[in-house]
Order: sequence, then C-alpha cells, then structure tokens
Amino acid sequence: MKKPYVYLVGAGPGDEGLITVKGLECLKKADVILYDRLANPSLLRYRKEGAVCIDVGKSPHRHKYTQDEINSLLIQKAKEGNVVTRLKGGDPYVFGRGGEEGYTLHQEGIPFEVVPGITSAIGAANYGGIPVTHRNISTSFHVITGHEDPTKEKTTVNYKALAQLEGTLIFLMGVGNLQKITGELMKYGKSKDTPVALVHRGTTGRQRTVTGTLENIVEVVERNQVTFPSIIIVGEVVNLRNQLNWFENLPLQGKKILVTRSRQQASELSNKLKALGGEIIEFPTIEIKPCENLQEIDAKIKEIPKSQYTIFTSVNGVNSFFKRLKEMKLDIRAIGDSKMVAIGTATAEALEDKGLVVEIVPEVFTAEGILERLQGVIQKGDRISIPRAEIARRNLVTGLLEMGAIVDEIPIYQTVIPTHRREELLEILEEGIDVITFTSSSTANNLMEILGEENKGLLENSKIAVIGPITGNTVRELGLTIDFQGKEYTIEGLINGILEGYNGNE
Repeated sequence: MKKPYVYLVGAGPGDEGLITVKGLECLKKADVILYDRLANPSLLRYRKEGAVCIDVGKSPHRHKYTQDEINSLLIQKAKEGNVVTRLKGGDPYVFGRGGEEGYTLHQEGIPFEVVPGITSAIGAANYGGIPVTHRNISTSFHVITGHEDPTKEKTTVNYKALAQLEGTLIFLMGVGNLQKITGELMKYGKSKDTPVALVHRGTTGRQRTVTGTLENIVEVVERNQVTFPSIIIVGEVVNLRNQLNWFENLPLQGKKILVTRSRQQASELSNKLKALGGEIIEFPTIEIKPCENLQEIDAKIKEIPKSQYTIFTSVNGVNSFFKRLKEMKLDIRAIGDSKMVAIGTATAEALEDKGLVVEIVPEVFTAEGILERLQGVIQKGDRISIPRAEIARRNLVTGLLEMGAIVDEIPIYQTVIPTHRREELLEILEEGIDVITFTSSSTANNLMEILGEENKGLLENSKIAVIGPITGNTVRELGLTIDFQGKEYTIEGLINGILEGYNGNE
C-alpha cells in the first residue's frame, strides 16, 4: 500500500488563477481531494483521472461536514494509502482552521505539508481597488476575525486597542456582525467618518464593492443587499479605490458566461473571457473521440503523400490527426510533399506548431471560403485529403468534386455528447446566465438536446454569441436569436463580437 500523505493547500480568494504553482501540483497528484465552499470548483478540472472529490464546504448556516468530521475524513482517506489534498479557500492558516487539521494529522502520525495561499484579506482588497498599505496613509494592516467561536464566553477581539490603530483593519467573515464591529470601533474612539468598504465575492466575476463610513456602512450594506462572503476594510486606504479600481472596470465584469466548447478546447476561450472580467461557467456539450475504424483511417493516412493538397478544417482535426500519426509510429515525413490548407488562422497555427508550412488560408474562414480560395488552384485530377470529423458538412467535398478533384475523406475523429445530468444544466440556467457561447453547430445542437425542448424557455434571458455564420444558421434553425457574432470567425472574433455588442447596448 502507498504511504499516506496530506497536503493542506490554500486555493486563494476565488480567482482560480491565484492558486500557487505548488498548490496546483498538489491538486494534480491527489488521489482524494477535500474542497471547501470558498475554493473555486473550476480548480477540480486539474485533478487526475480517477481522483475522488469530496465537497466538505461549510457556510454560516449549513455545514455538510463539521470540522471534527473533516478531520476524521482526512485521517480515514490518508490511512487508506491515498495522497490527499485538502483544498481550502484563501490561506490554510488565516482563519482557515488549517492548524487544527495539521495538529490532528500530527497526532495520528500522518505526514503532511502546508502550501500557503493568497488570503482574501489581501487578494479581495486588491481586486476591490484598495491597497491594504499605502505610503503616508497606512503603514500596517491588521486581519481580525469577524465571526468568533460562538461557544466562547466572551469576545477576545480588543476593539479598544483596534480603535486606536492608524493602520488598515480587515475583518473576515464579519458581515453578520457588521453593526457590532462598527459600533464597537466608534464606541472606543474611531471617527464615525472613517472610510469603510465591503468587497463581496472578491476576485471573482461576481465581485461587488460598496463603500461608506463607520457611521453609515450598515445602511449601505442593507440597501445594496450585500451578504457573505465579504470582507470588511476599515481605514483611509478605502479612499484610493477611485484611482485604483482596476478589476471592476473590466468590460465583462459581472457578466456570467457559459462556455460550451469541448473540455480539451475550453480553456483558451475561458481564459480570455476571464481576463476581461467575465465569470465563466464551463459546460462542455461536445466531446472529441477518435473514430473506431482505425484500419481504414491508417490506410488513408498512408495515401496522403499521393495528394497534392491536405485540407484541415479545424484544430480538432489537426490534433486528432497527429495523435493518430504518433500511435502509428509515424511523423510529419509520412505526409510527403502534400501542401497544407487550413480553414482559418487557429487551424494554421496548430499546423505550424507541428512543424508544417501552411500554403493556403482563405480570407473567409468557412468551407465556402476554402473553395473560393482554391478556384483556379486545383487542377482536374488533383488528389486532396481531408482529415476531419466523421460527420461534417458536405459543401467542401461537393465543391472540390465539381472542380474535378479526387477527394479522400479521412474520418479522424467524432463528436459525441458528453455524459451530463440535465439537472446540472437546468440549475446553471436557473441561476442566470448572461451569455451563452457557441463555437460550432455541434455545441448548439447538443446543448438543446441535453436541455430538452420543454426547457427551452430557460434560454430567454440569456444572450447568444456565435463564432460565425454556419453556427449562426444552426442556432436560428433551433429557434434561438443571435445577439453577438464576430466579424472574424475565430475565438478572438467571437470575443470582440461580445465586447462590441455590450458597448453598443449599454
């Protein structure tokens, strides 16, 4: 049996990109992952195949597991011979009860390691445009619990001492006690005009910040319905927010966007949308799988050197083709002198990354664009290979045959609907989605198949963004309205279409 080992990992304040490199490595090697409510669930996609994930999240009014139960679960899973990663929001040792977990593991003789994380006290303040220290304003900051152990007979938070400090005061988990916190600080001499900010769901696409003073912040919070999780920042540094509020000024800040691409491809679109402030929900509606008739595929691949041109119509086609080449113990020499044609810039870049020169890229990134570009180039009798999806539009093949070409289709991959619970999609849509992105006809068709016609009404309050006219036609045939479409049929074009659409409408 493997030796047990436990990593107590800080996941950071919410933005999945704020986890440390070492923390990510611990996620990837874990056999079992115990994760908190405040740890971004998107981080779980980095887990290795077969890893068991257990939600042990606690909220102020609902505990799936008590702390004692979490401690017992850590011990149990470790003693079964697993590498266990305990994923905790923020930093394990900043009001994260990581010390208690580490102490319990020590008592049981289980080796463990602590991987620090960015605490929300700093991260959420930063994303809220508030530096916790600033020259000539605040030379110190103090992190205080806003929610003490309810079993304690009396408070150990020394509000009298805190009120005399000139540094920044940061209260974590204190929204429910905001009135007491502000009242105690004013009671012991803190000016009622001292600036205060609350940052709700800091560093995420749902971040919201409100500001006021010790005297009126309770009213501001109630009026704006700010709830947990939020941090409270007290001090003159709050006044710097007007100049330093970078995150909430991002163009897609506050927009919840559904990405339906395959899991292998989703990260490119997701990361670019996140960088613009969007909150991304990934729900892949297609899965890329190799075709099963390998003997036929291999025979056609070996015939490619006889082709004058090889046309790739997607990045998926490129990746699937070269994966099969590797499995056949072949490399790019197997292609011979066949000239490369790519449907668009992304496909061309994928080919160039494999060491190939792309001869032809059409101006319009569609099958029709390829046909227009090849007019007068293709000679009668030219042989053309097309590695692509098992089921694909016939326009390209038909057009090439009309030019007199001999076409070898190579069904190198297939797209299938992933195993999804319809309830999961319904829950996502019921919570509200601002934009649904479709990067292919398959993503749109499959989403509707998963959703079911009877639930189509859940899409009424979401805007639809499509990558190009072919996908757009499919979306219209499904009875949906298109709100955003880029001028260029690429991921960048799709994103620009969303940005231009919001800039024009808001």
